[in-house]
Amino acid sequence: MAKFDLETMVEVLKAVGEPTRLRLIALLSAGDLTVSDLTDILGQSQPRISRHLKLLSEAGLIDRYQEGAWAYFRLRDEGPPARLVRQILAHASLEDSALERDVARLAAVKQARAEKAEAYFAQHAGEWDQMRRLHISEAEVEECLVSLIGDKPVQNMLDLGTGTGRMLLLLKDVYRRAVGIDASRDMLAVARANLDAEGLTRAVVRLGDILNLPLESEDFDLVIIHQVLHFLENPDAAIAEAARVMRPGGRLAVIDFAPHDLEYLRADHAHLRLGFSHQAMEDWMQEAGLDVEKVIDLPFAAASEPSLTVTVWLARDPRRLVAGGNEKTFARSV
Repeated sequence: MAKFDLETMVEVLKAVGEPTRLRLIALLSAGDLTVSDLTDILGQSQPRISRHLKLLSEAGLIDRYQEGAWAYFRLRDEGPPARLVRQILAHASLEDSALERDVARLAAVKQARAEKAEAYFAQHAGEWDQMRRLHISEAEVEECLVSLIGDKPVQNMLDLGTGTGRMLLLLKDVYRRAVGIDASRDMLAVARANLDAEGLTRAVVRLGDILNLPLESEDFDLVIIHQVLHFLENPDAAIAEAARVMRPGGRLAVIDFAPHDLEYLRADHAHLRLGFSHQAMEDWMQEAGLDVEKVIDLPFAAASEPSLTVTVWLARDPRRLVAGGNEKTFARSV
């Protein structure tokens, strides 16, 4: 476990050694919150809360994520300072009156968030139900995906086009940490509400472009792209970007439709691509430096009308990490 010097430790302790900042840290350990959320919970002014957040950020304890006009804050998952602070929080009394009030007000904020997300979901439920009637059940697709991925733990998972955050919930027992990326702030609101309801703090969701991810290269062991590529003009670019952020030996799972002729999906559901052949997907994955390991087609045998076949592709980055001085060196697996 990484350690840090005495001076750094003192700076971290100074940063949290104030009641409001310690309360902020406790709140941000429970998930993403905005300055507005925090002012409502703590009953303090926006400038005061912002000053405290700035100090915590400078101490390397919290992260800030911009989503349009809103900025979300969260206690960092990694690094010695964050681990030290989490240990301090573990010794805080749950019967402390200030913390009890904060927890109650946090619950109210999350309830309001859930109600807003539910309203958005209800508004679009009809569209999603119509699509679901065209292919086999989501439960069968998910069962296939879970079986392909297996139960071997992974460090970091990435869900591209996370939508409601369903993949983050489905695979919660597989990963230690997960990030969901989506281009829709409305969908991110739904995903956050779903993560809140599950009490899942090991997963975060962020606003981002699937073709230009706000993420470092070679950081994820498992990447999921679930029912997203058919909305894209250049799905091959999304595959390449997914490969960029994968670690050597990492895996990519793509779930989408096989080629079909349901033209009305272009106008009614904004589909730019009417499915993908095995060959096209394999070509894109190989161009991105990935090896296709398995492809499974899931037709809708019980359909009485024209339907969609769901296809699941699993690919792997064939590189493996080999010893090489102080730098990372890669070799292709044999």
